[in-house]
Amino acid sequence: MNALTEWFFYTSAWYILLLAVGIIFFPITRCIFGRFYDYGYGFSKAIGIAFLSYTMFALGTVRLLPFAQWSLYLLLAAFLYISYRLYKRSPIKKGSHVSLMIAEEALFLLAFFVWSYVRAQEPAIRGLEKFMDFGFINSVLRGDFFPSKDMWLAGKSINYYYFGHITGAVMTKLSFIPSFITYNLILAQLFALSLAGTFTLGFNIAYHAFKRNMKLSFISATLSAFLVNMAGNLHPIYAFTQGYPNEKPVPFWKLEAKYTLTDLLHPIEALDKLPFAYWYPNATRFIPLTIHEFPLYSYVVADLHGHVFDIPFVLITLGLLYSLFLHTKGRGLNFKKLHPSHMLKNIIVDLPLSKGYLGYAILTGFFLSILLMTNAFDAPIYLALTGVIFLAMFGFSQELFLYGGIIALSFFVFNIPFSAGFEPFATGLGFNCVPETLADTLRSTLSRTTIGERFVFENKCQTSQWWQILTLWGFFWFNFAFFIVYTVQQKFKMSRTATFVLILFSFSTLLIAAPEFVYAKDIYPSHFRANTMFKLGYQAFIMFGLASAFTFTAFKSILRKKHISKVYIILFLPLFILVSLYPAFAIESFYGSQNKTPILDGQAWAAETYGEYHEIINFFNEKVDGQPTILEAQGDSYTDYNVVSAYTGLPTVGGWFVHEWLWRGDSHAVGDLSPDIQMIYAGSNPDETKRLLRQHAIEYVVIGKNEREKYVTIDESKFEALGKVVFRSKVNNGVVYQIPIDTY
Repeated sequence: MNALTEWFFYTSAWYILLLAVGIIFFPITRCIFGRFYDYGYGFSKAIGIAFLSYTMFALGTVRLLPFAQWSLYLLLAAFLYISYRLYKRSPIKKGSHVSLMIAEEALFLLAFFVWSYVRAQEPAIRGLEKFMDFGFINSVLRGDFFPSKDMWLAGKSINYYYFGHITGAVMTKLSFIPSFITYNLILAQLFALSLAGTFTLGFNIAYHAFKRNMKLSFISATLSAFLVNMAGNLHPIYAFTQGYPNEKPVPFWKLEAKYTLTDLLHPIEALDKLPFAYWYPNATRFIPLTIHEFPLYSYVVADLHGHVFDIPFVLITLGLLYSLFLHTKGRGLNFKKLHPSHMLKNIIVDLPLSKGYLGYAILTGFFLSILLMTNAFDAPIYLALTGVIFLAMFGFSQELFLYGGIIALSFFVFNIPFSAGFEPFATGLGFNCVPETLADTLRSTLSRTTIGERFVFENKCQTSQWWQILTLWGFFWFNFAFFIVYTVQQKFKMSRTATFVLILFSFSTLLIAAPEFVYAKDIYPSHFRANTMFKLGYQAFIMFGLASAFTFTAFKSILRKKHISKVYIILFLPLFILVSLYPAFAIESFYGSQNKTPILDGQAWAAETYGEYHEIINFFNEKVDGQPTILEAQGDSYTDYNVVSAYTGLPTVGGWFVHEWLWRGDSHAVGDLSPDIQMIYAGSNPDETKRLLRQHAIEYVVIGKNEREKYVTIDESKFEALGKVVFRSKVNNGVVYQIPIDTY
């Protein structure tokens, strides 16, 4: 099988698996999104992955069902039976909604194959934090139950928000495809799921807003999918200048232009100046000491982080909130009816729980818990958004507290399997550039709360320049401003959908503003608000994209004959072109010209760079079951150290230092182990080596290039005396020693 055929085979097999999951869970999706024109078809695959993975995770946590292929197929069969019963109760009738579903499937198929091809141009699972993400997936795959073992801290469980990695492991185990290939297929899957999810949500928002106009709904859906998943910010304007030094942004109007009037008059000749040297990561590190990524950047650099895994689940959550907001009628029930004699009547008769809204509330709580387990920041963000939406729906009424209580209870119950074994690593709350007197007042007030008893409060100061903020968010705020114009033109007679869009715009703006005043304290001293700005801005980008697509569609529909619409379109086009340039720059910069033979093997690079580790990894993955503790050289974050544990899921004594520091909230987590690792490898006392091997329950010792460079005085004869060689590589003399248990 040649490389191209192999790429097509694996990509097709994974797509068929995703299609099967989507079909199995579509009747369930239809019950949830029955009021959507397409029944939420674009969500069905993500809903299936969420339900299947969560059920496996919950049952595996209480050890009722092991994480095995037969378990997953058993659960799939159970869900298939439920879906069959639902379908028999209400079969799907032929109609234009079926044609739309077929079109959405075609969009998903195209997006999946395109991004699989793009990723196959540079498939290496190496660089940035890919070792971490791959290690999580491999650790889950090796384990029988949950929580999964931390591959970089032997004897401990993963203390990170890794539900997304569990979903990747679930699909990998269902597929029978090796994880070093599925890593890249998962990335393509997330891209396609997110594109399909935004298309579905954008379509149905416009469908309900514009009197079931199919043309306008398609415009909104297409633009939503593009803005959320493919667009960048206004930073590519710097591509038309001579550029600026890294980490030192300069206002673009102060830089020399790259193009002259002559270039503009002769565009063909100017093609040679196309700015493919533009440094695309600057768009995500524009404000010094901060991070402000967006989905396309994540797809390009291919780290399978929680915020990427979470995009499809975020879109489902927004879909649930929109359905609730659109169809639930708030009636502001009287609190006097809370008397016990009226309580049962209130719940059954006065509140619309019998119409399915109770199920919506419970499902919202479920997906909010999924957000917590996948990417922690997203849970409080969307809990807050839920509160704002419910307040707009119900005001301060009995319904507000009842629905809010149901969601809060559901959220708490569903995340128990995760939170019961998780130790939060947030260490405090910070105030940014707040006057000291106000900071003291806030500090003393908060310290008396339950949260304040645990958190440490600090006050530091970093500011963002206005032109930096506008560069990052100006396109969306332009649309926000014209959305306000739209509401004025409508004489403030806002539909429910328009009100929902106004909430998205306003809430996203608050998310952008928040890091200018407050931040979640972590271990980073100079980048203290980076994570806060990153996580809040990421979600703002998604909501801004949906709201901006609606705004454009609104001007195409309601105001197309008015001068204000022409003004909007004239101003919109150059800004849209700028945010649309980013994909070409980023994809070209990272993946090249797209003319290489596609290869999905994510560990092929290791065969060329670290031949001995490639062979050692294959030995462990083919010959060693379970998760015995191994020993390899402990290294710094973002390096090629700890490649064996990352690629096998076998726990090593100590891995990436800063990452474990962050996850455990303590630099001693690995810092105290480094001397022991040093002593085992480089120490000259066999008895001390034996004691430390016993203390850390090490069963395999790895020696390769990293170990020989870091521990230059390695005496391999002591390992031969304590154990035996079970593997020796054909290149670079890599070796694995097995230390028999009876040695201890």
